[in-house]
Amino acid sequence: MRLDVACSHIVDCEHKTAPIDEAGEYFAVGTPAMRDHRINYAEARRISRETFEAWTRRLSPRAGDLLFAREAPVGPVVRLPDVANVAPGQRTVLLRPDPDVVDSKFLYYALTAPAAQAGLLVKAEGSTVHHLNVPDIRSFEVWVPSLREQQAIAEILGALDDKIAANTALAATVIQLASTDFAATVRHVAWGPRFEEIADISGGGTPSTKNPALWDGDIWWATPTDMTALVGPYLESTSRRIAPAGLAACSSKLFEPGAILMTSRATIGALAINGVPTALNQGFIAVEPHDPRLRWWLFHEMESRVDEFISWANGATFLELSRGNFKRLPVRVPEETVLIAFDSRIAPLHDAARGAVAENRTLAATRDALLPELMSGKLRVRDAEARIVQAGV
Repeated sequence: MRLDVACSHIVDCEHKTAPIDEAGEYFAVGTPAMRDHRINYAEARRISRETFEAWTRRLSPRAGDLLFAREAPVGPVVRLPDVANVAPGQRTVLLRPDPDVVDSKFLYYALTAPAAQAGLLVKAEGSTVHHLNVPDIRSFEVWVPSLREQQAIAEILGALDDKIAANTALAATVIQLASTDFAATVRHVAWGPRFEEIADISGGGTPSTKNPALWDGDIWWATPTDMTALVGPYLESTSRRIAPAGLAACSSKLFEPGAILMTSRATIGALAINGVPTALNQGFIAVEPHDPRLRWWLFHEMESRVDEFISWANGATFLELSRGNFKRLPVRVPEETVLIAFDSRIAPLHDAARGAVAENRTLAATRDALLPELMSGKLRVRDAEARIVQAGV
């Protein structure tokens, strides 16, 4: 079915950048704020009510509408939330599914399915910068079963996404509780030793990229990009791996689970605890406390001092916090009774948050496996339900 049949309205955006209003309560959501088919409000432009009304004069957005990115990049789709404060940003098109023809959630999943994303890119080929014109979008074909079948498919996939969202909110709340607890406790703790006196401070390195024998082994190898992509501060895998020969050929050791990892260049201060043995590239400072009970204390100590760490950084091309400067910085270390009490409160909070994030990986993998099969009609709804039960979701 063509999109212009499935949708009652397909409206292009304003072909200009929305003026920013730092005090505005509305957002112009452009393609940079649509990664992973979710609205990233930190990347959206905050705008005034007047700008919102001007940018939505042709069609006032409402919950369930879809915002589609037609350029830079082509393909991301977000479903608008219940709060009516989002306007189409530059390079987007607003879609309003016709409820008599297509379920809004179903169309969202249909457009985010791998086959649809690939088809959109094929349509966009042939220009210097890949883009789709509005007629390209209107004529794009999606598989649309009966409305009842659409709703059943959307319910299954939506339940998985709802659980992922609930887990993400739970993890964020629990992590914030831990940070708040630390802030209240550290006020009564005096400055003490330097980092290098209570922990081993290390860095990482990169094997030669010219030697393929050093790469694609079974050793996790982290870069700062792996850290900035985390939902919670728990590193369980990395985008690249190295071989044992690669580990031997670079200046990184293999850090056992429990090290505090902090990015130290370009993006300074992204923090995580590794849950698996991990090697690092040179963009890290790794902290391994001599007393394991200090792990979460030092994690929150470092988290609370990121602005200070940035002030110690230098570099002409990009800012970098040197290990030498970091090692010499003083640390607030509580007396033993305070530390034991703190760890007994905080460790369970992080265990709960880490568990929620881990469950999300299973949920996302299940959703991503079911999505293309359901959207192609190869998998029936009842079979998808059985697969979810078998996966323990």
